Amino acid sequence: MRDDSIDRKDSTAGSASLSGADSGERYHESPVRVQDRAGRSSLHLLEIHSFAFMHRMRRKYGPDLTLGTIPRSEWEEIASRGFSLVWLMGVWMRSAASRRCAIDDEGLRLAYDEALPGWDENDVAGSPYAVRSYRIDPHLGTDQDLLRAKGVINELGMGLVLDFVPNHLAVDHPWTESLPDCFVRGSKEDMQRDPALFFLTGQGRVLAHGRDPHFPPWSDTAQVDFFSARAREALAEELRHIAEYADGARCDMAMLAINEVFAGTWGKYAQHPAPPETEFWEEAISEVRAVRPGFVFIAEAYWGLEQRLRDLGFDYTYDKTLYDLMLHGSLHELRQYVRIDERVQRQYLRFIENHDEPRAAPAFGKERSSAAAVMMATLPGLHLFHDGQREGCAARMPVQLARRAEEHGDPETARFYDILLAFSSEEPLTTGTFKPLDVRPAWEGNRSSGSLLAWLWHGGKRLKLVCVNYSDAAAQCRLRIPPELLFGQPLAFRDALTGETYIRSLDEVTADGLYVELDPWRAHLLELLT
Repeated sequence: MRDDSIDRKDSTAGSASLSGADSGERYHESPVRVQDRAGRSSLHLLEIHSFAFMHRMRRKYGPDLTLGTIPRSEWEEIASRGFSLVWLMGVWMRSAASRRCAIDDEGLRLAYDEALPGWDENDVAGSPYAVRSYRIDPHLGTDQDLLRAKGVINELGMGLVLDFVPNHLAVDHPWTESLPDCFVRGSKEDMQRDPALFFLTGQGRVLAHGRDPHFPPWSDTAQVDFFSARAREALAEELRHIAEYADGARCDMAMLAINEVFAGTWGKYAQHPAPPETEFWEEAISEVRAVRPGFVFIAEAYWGLEQRLRDLGFDYTYDKTLYDLMLHGSLHELRQYVRIDERVQRQYLRFIENHDEPRAAPAFGKERSSAAAVMMATLPGLHLFHDGQREGCAARMPVQLARRAEEHGDPETARFYDILLAFSSEEPLTTGTFKPLDVRPAWEGNRSSGSLLAWLWHGGKRLKLVCVNYSDAAAQCRLRIPPELLFGQPLAFRDALTGETYIRSLDEVTADGLYVELDPWRAHLLELLT
């Protein structure tokens, strides 16, 4: 939530009802349940931009395709790569007013020029975070199409994640007229003093635009009043509807709904001076869990409030700290961070790109982005892979666009990701035990070991070891592996990335440690062969 006027993480959201779907077409709950995940250390999620995905599918299969008629083979390909969850980002009905804002905004027009040269207004759909209604956008099909897609996704062993945006609704959302008490209100004097913060509805009411307190308001949104009991009730109802169509929700800017955060941002304009005794999230999450105990809650969260949101019921919270450390931090800080409690790490959503961040390849550089991807994907937690990341796409697509530029994929990058996904989506990373390893100098006076990070996973008769050189110089080290985890004589380690097998004696490894030498930004994905 950091750049571009309206596109500020591309926040803009809304609400309405999912009524009208035939309950007879409800599909079984995804195999990815809370009780199953409790014993899992590693899951992979694929974020797909729904409009851009549909554009590609229609070019491939014909213009009449809907979300519900996408061939099963397309979902099978995703499942075959080891994904547990699919996030169809932006399926809900877009706002006409948001689309007009997205077309007129000069900053966004410059972003479109860069991301999609030759674009025209037909390519602008409006922000998916200015939802006018929590019904599927007609561009993608019907509510039944969404259920059919979910059914296929579930049959393939994956769960479907959809957006929930509680902080704000589209400026033309029906509630701005029918339920104005759900929003932060102001006076005409307030609007005169701060015209960027307020707007007039068709009925002449003054409502506030949604905002993150650290950035300008999002001019295509209306700010929900989280101290309003009616607003909480209405939003919770929408979330229950979403739970009928999905197996999980990615909750946009979730920390903005915390009582103290809302009070700090909007206390001056609050219509209800005393905050509620409970938090919105604990109410809403408990209501959904009462009927869907396996529903997955993912919080986009910053500002050190991640643990607070997990305490309120979220399964996963964004791990922006790891991202920032890999991009800007020191190796010492990074090494300390990957050694934090495994139970905490399991509750993080890791990423090196998503729709808010730049593409990983240009942001990190090709080689460094591969090293970062290895760390992100093999640490405990939920791992987000972004549509186009596997192919090495370089252009960041503003979420207001309905299609992305055609880019020639990089076969080398795609092969790397296929290996990484296969390695990290199998045992023992899924249900085994994670153990950071001490990295020791390969010989006295060799300080290059400070550039290496290493950990292993073990469970049953399987052991996998990850070592990354996160620097621009060659490095050597020795890794001390607990002897009780080693088996076989001699020891045979196979590297998934190169296919090479390294033979070492048990005595050498237990006495001196496993010797490792890696070129800049390279990694080992080793499995101990039985």
